[in-house]
Amino acid sequence: MAPTTRVLLPAFLLTLLAVPARAQDLIASVATVPTASDSAPAQEAAAAPPPRALEYSDAYRTRLKIHKIASFATLPLFATEIALGQSLYDNPSDGKKGAHAAVGAGIGVLFGINTVTGVWNLIESRNDPNHRALRWTHGLLMLGADAGFVATAALAPGDEGFSQDSRGTHRAVALTSIGVASAGYLIMLFGGH
Repeated sequence: MAPTTRVLLPAFLLTLLAVPARAQDLIASVATVPTASDSAPAQEAAAAPPPRALEYSDAYRTRLKIHKIASFATLPLFATEIALGQSLYDNPSDGKKGAHAAVGAGIGVLFGINTVTGVWNLIESRNDPNHRALRWTHGLLMLGADAGFVATAALAPGDEGFSQDSRGTHRAVALTSIGVASAGYLIMLFGGH
């Protein structure tokens, strides 16, 4: 084979291979040229702003971590308080009363921490559409439980003693608050968040 044929033959073969690829590109570009009826949706899509990326602050992540870690104490504190409260209700004693008050104060501290961190993060996440209903349901249930725990503390029998009815009211408000808080806790725990 002549030297020019050796050079021209591969060039010719490459050209033949490139022509169909170029023809396919040309056909594809003609097929995607918008017609007059296609231009309106294309213009609307081009005019719509792209979804805005949401970024959470480092403080948000820190508050969330504190919120989650503190939440692990919720159900054990509730169980302890219910057991102490029932024991105190059935057979009152000063030791049980002090333990019941201490665990109640622990629940108050826990809910104070989680209310501050939770509300702050709820405000920061207000523009995030992901799990919005879940966050708001959890938040409103927990705020309702907060109010119930304040009422429970206000209804607590003091040293002067209370009637059986007032002890029953304290107990009913406490158990209702614990139930509402437990529902809010479990919604967030198992809600896919």
